[in-house]
Amino acid sequence: MNRLKVTAALAAVIAMLTACSGGTTAGAGDGPLAGQTVEVVGTWSGDEQQRFEQVLRVFEDKTGADVRYTPAGDELPTVLQTRVQGGTPPNVALVAQPGLVRQLARAGALKAVSGDVEKAVTEHNAGVWKKHGTVDGKLYGVYFKAANKSAIWYRGDALDEIGAQPPRTWEDFLAVGRAVADTGQAAVSVGGADGWTLTDWFENVYLRTAGPADYDKLATHEIPWTDPSVRTALSRLGELFGDPRLVEGGGSGALQTEFPKSVINVFGESPKAAMVFEADFVASVITTNTKAKVGEDAKFFRFPSIGGSPDSVVAGGDVAVQLKDDPATNELMAFLASPAAGEVWARLGGFLSPNKGIPADSYPDEVTRELAGQLVDAGDNVRFDMSDLAPAAFGGTKGAGEWKALQDFLADPKDVEAAVQRLESEAAKAYQR
Repeated sequence: MNRLKVTAALAAVIAMLTACSGGTTAGAGDGPLAGQTVEVVGTWSGDEQQRFEQVLRVFEDKTGADVRYTPAGDELPTVLQTRVQGGTPPNVALVAQPGLVRQLARAGALKAVSGDVEKAVTEHNAGVWKKHGTVDGKLYGVYFKAANKSAIWYRGDALDEIGAQPPRTWEDFLAVGRAVADTGQAAVSVGGADGWTLTDWFENVYLRTAGPADYDKLATHEIPWTDPSVRTALSRLGELFGDPRLVEGGGSGALQTEFPKSVINVFGESPKAAMVFEADFVASVITTNTKAKVGEDAKFFRFPSIGGSPDSVVAGGDVAVQLKDDPATNELMAFLASPAAGEVWARLGGFLSPNKGIPADSYPDEVTRELAGQLVDAGDNVRFDMSDLAPAAFGGTKGAGEWKALQDFLADPKDVEAAVQRLESEAAKAYQR
C-alpha cells in the first residue's frame, strides 16, 4: 500500500470516529482529554511500532490526549513487573502472555475493564478471546492484535522447480524438503536465535500428535513435560531439526539466525531456503525487507497434518491491559476494543485481529484476509499459544525456561531425554511460584 493510500485510509477512519463522536477532529490541545498523557508499553519495535503509533495517532486526534508508546521487546515481562514493583506502572500494556496477565491481576496490579469495554469485547470477539482476557471471573484484557501461528510460507518458484504442491502431511512436508535440498538449497530457514519461534514449532507439532485435550493439560502443567506425548512430539520435530540438509545452516546456523533474517533467507534476493515457518506477521517482514510480493512470489500453506490429525490452528495475541483507572486510560481501552482501531492497522498491513467487526476488505490482500478469516471463524480446533499461557518465567523469558530448553534441543535434536528433563525442571519451578 503506498503512502497516499495509507493517508487516505487513516483520514477515512479519523472522519468516521469524528462523526461517531459528534465532534470535530481535534488539533493539538483540543478534545475532551486535552492535557492528559497516557503511556503504553508493548513489545513492538520497528515497523510494528510505527504502525501501532499510527493507530494511537487516530486516538490522539479524536480525544486530544497525548499517547506515548514505549517499546520493551522480549524483555516486556521483566520490564513491566519491575515497574509495577517500583510503583511506576504505565497506563496500558500490550502483553503477549495470558500467564503474565493472571499473575498481575492476582497481584492487584491490573484494573478490570469498564462495562462499556466488556460489552464491546463480547460483541466483537469470539468467546475464546474473552476467556483468555478473564481472571477469576473479571475481564482484564482486550485482545487487539492476534496471530495465526500455523502457517508455513514458501517461495512458489522453489516448489515449482521440483514439481511439488504444498504438502498436507508431515511426511509429505519432509519429502518436499528433501527434494528441495537435492537442488542445493535448504528446505527451511529457522529463526532459532529467537526462542519463541521454537515454542511455536513445538506447539504445532504437539497439538497434532497429542491432540487438544493433552495440549490443554500440558499448557496448565496438569501433565509433566516428561510425559510420553512430549517425547513423541519432540521426536517428530527432531526429524526436521536433526537433518542438516533440511535446516539452513544446520542447528548451529539456525541458533544464530533471528526471526527477520529467517524470512529474508527465503524471500531475499539471494535465497538460501525454500520455506519458513511462522505466523501471519511474516508477510510484513517480506513486504518491508524484500522485493517478493505476498500472494504471488510468497505464499503459505497450513501447518501439515501428523498421523491424520485434523486441521488445527495455534493462535497468539497481544492483549491490552490497564494498570491505571482514569478517564484517558478507560477511553483508550474502549478505542482498542472497537473495530475502528484495528481497521487502522489492518489497512497498513502486517496485522490480524480477532475482532469480527473489522471489514474483511480492510486487509490489504487475499492472503491476509484468509489468515484473518481462520481466526475469526475459530472453532474447537484452535488453541492459544501454549508458551504464552505459561508463567512468564517458563514461557516468555529470553534465554531461560522453555525458550532456552528448546534452543538446546535445536542444538542436539537427538537427545530428547535431556530436553524433556530440562523442560520439566524449568516448568516445575515456574508453576510453583
